[in-house]
Amino acid sequence: MKRHLFFLLVALLGSAGFAQAQKFCYIDSDYILSQSPDYQKAQDELNKLSVQWQKEVEAKYAEIDRLYKNFQQEQILLTEELRKKREAEIVEKEKAAKEFQKSKFGVDGELFKKRQELIKPIQDQMYTAIKQMAETKGYGIVFDRASDMTMLYADEKYNKSDDVLEILGWKKAKGGK
Repeated sequence: MKRHLFFLLVALLGSAGFAQAQKFCYIDSDYILSQSPDYQKAQDELNKLSVQWQKEVEAKYAEIDRLYKNFQQEQILLTEELRKKREAEIVEKEKAAKEFQKSKFGVDGELFKKRQELIKPIQDQMYTAIKQMAETKGYGIVFDRASDMTMLYADEKYNKSDDVLEILGWKKAKGGK
């Protein structure tokens, strides 16, 4: 038992010493990406596609709504066979609209795929630059201020976002950090 405690204590002290020896910094990936003209072009293209597809979805649901209102008004005058046919038509159009919406905006939809195609190469380029900056300057840990990780306080002297921009060859926009 004492032997296990000894090894645990050595491991804790060793890791504490290791942690103290590490250099760290943080970057702001949102800020870095905002300096990329390619990223802005990609975002604009994604926004245009999204708006276009959203209009198509809304048009499909407007058509379904129109068909349903007409059906409600004419329902009394229709034969049982025609009533079932119209109901089936409305249900089929609603199913098609949902499928269209899913194909465009779903988890593996076209918008997701287009985002991967346009944004991922830029993010990969940024990651490579962050890795290069960290290795060159000896940082063991690089935090991202823009991620879900909460930073309650960060001294600006540890912000190395501009170093990453320099490696990427991207110019800082006026009013940048």
